[in-house]
Amino acid sequence: MSHLIATFFYVGRLPWAPGTFGSLAALPFAYLLHRYAGFPLFALATLVVFFLGWWATFEDTKGKENHDPGEIVIDEVAGQWIALWPLSFGLWHAGVDPAIFPYPGWIAGFVLFRLFDILKPWPVSWADRKDTAFGVMFDDVLAGIMAAIVVAILAAIAHGLY
Repeated sequence: MSHLIATFFYVGRLPWAPGTFGSLAALPFAYLLHRYAGFPLFALATLVVFFLGWWATFEDTKGKENHDPGEIVIDEVAGQWIALWPLSFGLWHAGVDPAIFPYPGWIAGFVLFRLFDILKPWPVSWADRKDTAFGVMFDDVLAGIMAAIVVAILAAIAHGLY
């Protein structure tokens, strides 16, 4: 069970770019959560995924030398969902039809999250150096937060709030 969760239903076992595919696989689930549950439950689901991912990563890497194998992508799911929080919150708060999840927002969230996850600017790099299951999860949380901040700024600019 822990391997199924850690690899996000085995998406992480794809032979190349598992992190990118993990992030891509997170997008339809984010849409479904936004559409059918709204932002509050989407945010709660993100927290559940973080804690489940922490547990699954710990279990899946227990006794192994590599604490962050590429096949573990549940961390990308949590980070990717955080990157989409401003989009989901803004639409939910404004009362926009939940079926609408405009592509510029989720594309920006995806690209920015992948950028911060790959380049690992500080503090992402700091968390990435932790040799623990928490570090595996937390570096992507930080990359997601950084992406979310930029998504929110871009949305504010696009909608004339600045």
